[in-house]
Amino acid sequence: MSEEFQHKDINEVIEEMEQTCRDNPESVMAHHNLALVYHKAGRMDEAVSEFQKCLEIDDQADDIYVNLGALYYEQGKMEEALEMNRKALHYAVNPARAHCNIGLILQYQGREDEATESYLKATESDPQLGFAWVNLASSYIMAGNFPQALEAAKKGVETSPEFPLAYNNLAVAHYYNGDYQKAKEEADKARKMGYAVDPAFFKAIDEALGS
Repeated sequence: MSEEFQHKDINEVIEEMEQTCRDNPESVMAHHNLALVYHKAGRMDEAVSEFQKCLEIDDQADDIYVNLGALYYEQGKMEEALEMNRKALHYAVNPARAHCNIGLILQYQGREDEATESYLKATESDPQLGFAWVNLASSYIMAGNFPQALEAAKKGVETSPEFPLAYNNLAVAHYYNGDYQKAKEEADKARKMGYAVDPAFFKAIDEALGS
């Protein structure tokens, strides 16, 4: 969204974007931008409608499938979210985001092995996608694969040094690999960055350190 729009009331922005869509009914970008603003305003059904209009105009727009899938995920519509991201895979030049989102959905459904496979595909498609490494670390932790979790968590911090969850997951990975001092250091970093680290985790670390 442009800096000009950021200083306007969101309802005014919506009115202007709706007019842009009326003036340019075949513009994917116009409908896409309107969908994003509807989403920001909490008008989810209208956001879905605009994303669907985008796909009516261009049914190979992979970013639209990904964004619509993310919106369905927020709404708890997991099968619809999964379908959209799988469709994105058919058209995406870089399918990393779709693979990562599929991993999130599968993990939510308790399908850990499949989720791990999707996260691995995401990291292979784009090794710099930090969120994929962070989620892969989480998936490995859930599966009890702690050495692999540690390696993935380190990559998460390396690729997303401003992402607090990356440090939290690295702390957890260190803990389960028996390096409690490192776990404490990384958990402290996550907390200082604003992440709500579980107090029970700090207690467990202190107990392990004998403090």
